[in-house]
Amino acid sequence: IELKSGVLNVFLKTGIVFTQVDLWLGLSYCDGKWNKVTVNKEGSVVSASMNELREQTLEPRVQQLKVNSPIYVGGIPPEIQNFYKELGLEQGFGGCMKDVKFTRGAVVNLASVSSSAVRVNLDGCLSTDSAVNCRGNDSILVYRGKEQSVYESGLQPFTEYLYRVVASNEAGSVSSVWTHVRTRESVPQNVPTPSRVHSINGYSIEVTWDKPAGVIGVIEKYILKAYEEDGPNVPITSAELADTSMLTGILTGLHPFTNYAITLTACTLVGCTESLHALNISTPQEAPEDVQPPTAISFPTFLLMSWSPPKTPNGIITQYTLYMDGVPIYCGNETKYVVKDLAVFTPHQFLLTACTLAGCTNSSQVTLFTAQLPPSRVDAPVLTVLDSRTIYVQWKEPIEINGILDRYIIYIANNEQNFTKWNVIYNSTELFLDFTIEQLFPGTEYLIKLAACTGGGCSISEASTAVTDESTPEGVAAPKTESYSSDSFNISWTKPEYPNGVITSYGLYMDGVLMQNSSQLSCYAYGLAPWSLHSFRVQACTTKGCALGPLVEARTMEAPPEGTVDVFAAVDGSKEVQLKWLAPNKPNGELTYTVLVTGLFYADQ
Repeated sequence: IELKSGVLNVFLKTGIVFTQVDLWLGLSYCDGKWNKVTVNKEGSVVSASMNELREQTLEPRVQQLKVNSPIYVGGIPPEIQNFYKELGLEQGFGGCMKDVKFTRGAVVNLASVSSSAVRVNLDGCLSTDSAVNCRGNDSILVYRGKEQSVYESGLQPFTEYLYRVVASNEAGSVSSVWTHVRTRESVPQNVPTPSRVHSINGYSIEVTWDKPAGVIGVIEKYILKAYEEDGPNVPITSAELADTSMLTGILTGLHPFTNYAITLTACTLVGCTESLHALNISTPQEAPEDVQPPTAISFPTFLLMSWSPPKTPNGIITQYTLYMDGVPIYCGNETKYVVKDLAVFTPHQFLLTACTLAGCTNSSQVTLFTAQLPPSRVDAPVLTVLDSRTIYVQWKEPIEINGILDRYIIYIANNEQNFTKWNVIYNSTELFLDFTIEQLFPGTEYLIKLAACTGGGCSISEASTAVTDESTPEGVAAPKTESYSSDSFNISWTKPEYPNGVITSYGLYMDGVLMQNSSQLSCYAYGLAPWSLHSFRVQACTTKGCALGPLVEARTMEAPPEGTVDVFAAVDGSKEVQLKWLAPNKPNGELTYTVLVTGLFYADQ
């Protein structure tokens, strides 16, 4: 069904039979009043009527009409139009319809039964101001001349106009058919402030408004916008409402307990206009969000609890409730609490609840431990001497650890240092229960103690004693010899560098002969010849054997020579004498000779 150039055309196609009814209307319908159009099919008769005008046609071959598809009113979508190109359909209907009715059924409310609408105002009809502009007798001359195009301005927005062209010469004139065109809408003017705002909850509101007055065109959509009262001039959230028949909308995405300014924006295809003023509203409180679990500073027997306000309080926090192991232990407005009388290094489950007037929200559950302490008691280690240089150490885990066992430390001291200096010989986090100490000194008494450590510190056991097996001494020192007379020596020596046990005796060898065997560290040798050379060596012994030190040689002090010096003289010429002599029988040292001469000497001339 089409209304085109003053003709109401009805096209009916059933099967292969095509039927057309044309009803001439002229401009009788363009009077600003309602017109009643009826299209009817009874048997093989197809008729069309408008008001008092009626036209029909008879087509015996026409088949029964069964409608099982959507019915399009005012135009059809492009994808459907492509299947019926032979109809030559024009653009959609521009005007107003009401009281659409089919033979079977009541009057149809287009706003409620339509499944989709494109650029359709379902709230009522447009202004009838354009009625006078489409009457043939009231037409206005727009252009006279020889050009084949003209631009007309000063028209009304969203108004339908009819145009036709009259071509004339001296012999007469000819007219075109009437062509209709509609101007575009204008931007809405005087968009009202929302009339009512109602809070649904802290996150959404219901907004009601009145239809903008004096809108020339079809309102395509409404937009609701929410601004924070003291925030930037940018909407926090907005909602587009395409169903312009509804004057109520829901705006979501708001924050509880916040002041907002709500505006209304009305849009046509040309543009949008926002209301000059806003309606203020405060959203109600809601239960808090992002409640953080409590934290704690740990001590061995108590926890210093603290917590921060919720990241999104959604109102005024009225109360905090702290739960430990499912039992509430604190209720109030503070953000700190001390939990006392707890066991050392014990886990507890904590949960925090924050409340506003609207409700409460729990944090996630968190496990917190009291602080660690050193182990209560560490037993002394068990020592096993394996040989002269090795001790095997064993120990037990402390009964009361008071935390997480972190490491074991072994301290060692020996009698060579009078047990005053303790050295760490083992420090490991492997938590083994034994360790072998190697490269010790034979025959040495050792004190060994064990430390067990947690994150709270270390506890040290009593010392255990072990003596390594003896061995032959090592590092026997060379003797020191001092001669204060020509016939004796004072000989002394020190302990071996490594006794490797208890020294049972020292032996002093002089010239390869053992001259003393005792526990003394010195010896006096006498009755020796002056300036005589002797060798000395010290021997140190334990129950496991003896060891010799290095060999040292020394002489006794000198003494005056003993005996006579026999001199022999031989004359070598009138002025020379050659002397020779024999050493004394007992030189008693390194000899130097002095020759004494008396008599007459001749001086060199």
